[in-house]
Amino acid sequence: MFTAEFLLTSLVVVLIPGTGVVFTVSTGLALGRRASLVAALGCTLGIVPHLLATILGLAAIMHTSALAFQALKWAGVAYLFHLAVVTWRDRSAFSVQPVQGKGSSLGLVTKAFLLNILNPKLTIFFLAFLPQFVEPGAASPVLQLLGLSAVFMAMTFGVFVVYGLLAHAFRKAVIESTRVQAWLRRGFAGAFVGLGAQLATSER
Repeated sequence: MFTAEFLLTSLVVVLIPGTGVVFTVSTGLALGRRASLVAALGCTLGIVPHLLATILGLAAIMHTSALAFQALKWAGVAYLFHLAVVTWRDRSAFSVQPVQGKGSSLGLVTKAFLLNILNPKLTIFFLAFLPQFVEPGAASPVLQLLGLSAVFMAMTFGVFVVYGLLAHAFRKAVIESTRVQAWLRRGFAGAFVGLGAQLATSER
């Protein structure tokens, strides 16, 4: 079940920069180490509904229903474009202090959670990906799927934490330069637009 092929494939998938990575890195640069950990947690939690949909068989409905897929896809596109606009228009200086308080942490978790839950491609990906590593003739394939999902989520959280901490390590240079801050915001806004456009043009 937990084969080297599964672990390597999962690691490659998690390492590929996507919406979660962009959000975690931008959060780490702007708000610090603690905020990047919160963002990584939110992105990881955003995977849970897709994994549950796969395990419960709801992903099959998503795969066959063009309307359901398109509705979720365009909600995700709209949210990515919204983040792009908010990031582009933000003119405040990057914070030197990490996020404080439950309210701020909850807001970050919610943003990160929505980023992943509004991506229907994740559901389709898990529908095609996870069953390949269930042992043929397994007595409890559901338990194996849950185990594979837990490992994948742990890897996701670990990799995202590393991304966030690396971003935090470069914060000092970023905070000392308003020009760098401006270009980073434009870069992150452009990345969100690009990811939104990619999702908008994707097919099932």
